[in-house]
Amino acid sequence: MAIQNEFEAKRSKTLRWGYLFAAVAIIVFVVFLARILVLQNTNVQAIKDDYISKNYREAKLKAARGNLYAADGSILATTVMRYDVYIDFKTIKDTAYTNNIGPLTDSLSTMFGKPRSYFRDRLDQQRKAQNQYYSLVKGLDFDEYDRIRKFPIFKKGKNKGGFIVDRNFKRELATTQIGAGTIGMDNGVSQSGLEGAFSKYLRGTDGTRLEQRVNSSQWKPIDYWKVKEPVDGQDVYTTIDLRIQDIAHSALEKQLINFDADHGCVLVMEVATGKVKAMVNLKRTEPGMYVDSYNYALKDATEPGSTFKTVSLLAAMDDGFIDDKTTVNVGNGVWTYAKQRISDGHGGGEYEIADVLAKSSNVGSAKLITQYYADKPQVFLDHLKRWKMFDKMDIELPGITKPYIVTPENKRWNAATLASLAYGYSSRFNLLQLTTFYNGIANNGTMLKPLFIDKILKDGQQLYVAKPEVMVKKMASKEAIAMMTGALTKAVEKGTAKSIFTPNLKMAGKTGTARFEYWKPGPPKYQASFAGFYPADNPKYTCIVMINQPDNSKSFYGSTVAAPVFKEIAGKTFLKTPQNVEPELLVDKKVDLSRMVAPNVKVAVRGKQMPRVVGLIGKNVIPQLENLGYRVDYKGVGRIMEQFPLEGTVIKKDQKIYLSLQN
Repeated sequence: MAIQNEFEAKRSKTLRWGYLFAAVAIIVFVVFLARILVLQNTNVQAIKDDYISKNYREAKLKAARGNLYAADGSILATTVMRYDVYIDFKTIKDTAYTNNIGPLTDSLSTMFGKPRSYFRDRLDQQRKAQNQYYSLVKGLDFDEYDRIRKFPIFKKGKNKGGFIVDRNFKRELATTQIGAGTIGMDNGVSQSGLEGAFSKYLRGTDGTRLEQRVNSSQWKPIDYWKVKEPVDGQDVYTTIDLRIQDIAHSALEKQLINFDADHGCVLVMEVATGKVKAMVNLKRTEPGMYVDSYNYALKDATEPGSTFKTVSLLAAMDDGFIDDKTTVNVGNGVWTYAKQRISDGHGGGEYEIADVLAKSSNVGSAKLITQYYADKPQVFLDHLKRWKMFDKMDIELPGITKPYIVTPENKRWNAATLASLAYGYSSRFNLLQLTTFYNGIANNGTMLKPLFIDKILKDGQQLYVAKPEVMVKKMASKEAIAMMTGALTKAVEKGTAKSIFTPNLKMAGKTGTARFEYWKPGPPKYQASFAGFYPADNPKYTCIVMINQPDNSKSFYGSTVAAPVFKEIAGKTFLKTPQNVEPELLVDKKVDLSRMVAPNVKVAVRGKQMPRVVGLIGKNVIPQLENLGYRVDYKGVGRIMEQFPLEGTVIKKDQKIYLSLQN
C-alpha cells in the first residue's frame, strides 16, 4: 500500500510538471505568434527600409537585340553573348582551396598568358578578405567561358566552387562591307543609321531580376530569382544588297583617291520598289584613307547644281510649254538676267530642248523657265510642292535634313532667283530626295517612297513584309516623262556624260557641277555629281553619285569625276544578268567580270629609253612613272591616247613626260 501511494505521488508530481511545461510552451508560442502579427502589421515598412531595401534590389535583365540582315540574309549586325566571371570565396571550403589552388593558377596562367604568381597573389588576398564577388575576368566568349568553368575548384559550381557567371550582350558588326556610319548604333542615348532606324523592332523588352548586396559597392545577381523574363528583339532584314553595296563602295573609294576628294556618297535604288540597295558614305581621314563615319546622303543638304535642271525642265514639259520641237538660243553662252550674269561652259547657238540637258546649259534652262514662269513663279513652285520637294522625307532613318527652296515669301527672293532655281541654285536638297525624284522618272512617273526595310521576322515567322509606297502617283504626263527620259539618254550618248557612253548598256542621266561656299575667299570649292538610271529603255536601278571637293587641278566636273563611278556601278550591277554584253565577256554563259577590269601593267624604263604606254590605263601608268623619278603632265582620264617623248626616245630623270588620256 505504501508503494502504491508513493507511485501516485510521483505520478501527480510528473503530471504537474508536464502541465506546467505545456502551459509555458503554449504561452511562449502565443507570445511568439503575437510578435509576428505585430511585426507584420505594425513594422513592415521599417523592416523593408532597414534590411530588405538595403540588401536587395531589382535590376534590369537585358533582352537580346535582334539581328540586322542584308536583303540576301547576310548578317550586318548581331548580338553575341559575353561572360563575366566572379568568385565567391565564402562558399569554397578550406580543403578544396588548399588542394586545388595550384592547378587552378596553372590553368589561368596558361589561358591568359600571365605568371602563376600573378593569379596566386590576387586569389590568396581575396580569399583572406572573404570577398563574395571578386571580378576575375570579363568579356569571355562562349568557348573561353566553357573552358574556364571546367578548371579546378570552378568545376564544383557556384555553391561549392564559388564560380559565378554573369551573362551580358554585346553588339558586333558582322561585315566590313558596310561601314559603321551606315549601320549606325543605338547606345540608349543617341541613335543613328540602320540600327537606330529599326531599334523599336530590334531592341526587345528587358526583364528584371533580384540582386543581393555583397558590400558597399557590389551587388551579386540572384540568377534563380527572376521577377520578369526578358523578351528578345525581332530580326530586321534591310533592303541593302551586299553585292551592289560592295561594288558601289569600291567604285566610289577608287575615285575619291584618284581625285583626292574630301568626301563622297552613292545611293542605288530599285526602280520598281523604291528599295535602297546600296548606301555608301566615305570621308577622308588622311591622304588615301576613307571611312564610313557620317551619312552625307541623308544629313547634308547642298545646292544640287545641274542635276536639278531635270526637275525644272520637267515642270515646263508637263505644262506643255516645251516639247521636242522647242529651241532656245543661248547666244555665246553668256546671258545677263535681272543683273545676274549666267554662263555656260559649252559653246553656244540654237539648242533643241534635249541639248539643253545634254550640254547642261545654264543659260538655256534659265531662259526657258523665266520665259514661262517669271510672271507667275508660284505655278513653277507648285510643281515642286506636288513632287514633295519642299517636304522632309518620311523615312525610318534618323537625321535626314529638310529641303530648302527660296520662295517669293523669303526675304532672299529677288528678280533673279527663279533663274537661279532653274539650274540648281537658291535651293538645297539631300541626295536621297534627288534620287527619289529621278527614280520617279525611271518608274514612268510614279514616285515611290524610299524603303530601307524589307521584312521583320520573329522566331522565323514573318511579322511584316515591305511593299512599295506611292508618294506621287503621276508626276507628269506620259509624254513629258518620255521626253525627259529621251533627253537624259541623249545626255549620256552625246552630251556632257558622253565619256561614259557604252553601246552595251543604255544609260540615262545628268551631270552636275556645283560650286559651293562661293561667297568665301580662297580657292573655289566644287561638288561633282551624276544622277540617272539604267538600262534607259527598261530601268532597273536609279543611282546618284556625289564627290565633294575634288582636287581642282585634276578636275571638278561631274562628267569626269562623278559619272565614271555611275558607269562602273551600272556595268557591274546590271551584268549580274548578262544582257547586251559583248560575246567575249561571256564565259560558259556567265559574265567574266575580270575581263571588265584593265590589268595593271608593269612599266619599266630599260636603257633609259621611253617605253610605249599608249593604250594603257593612265591611272595605272602615271604613278609608276612618277615613282621612277619622272615628272608627268597629263590631260584627260582613261586610256593613254598620245605620249611624248615617243617610244624609244632616250629620257633623263626629272624629265617631263606628256600624256593625253581619253575614255
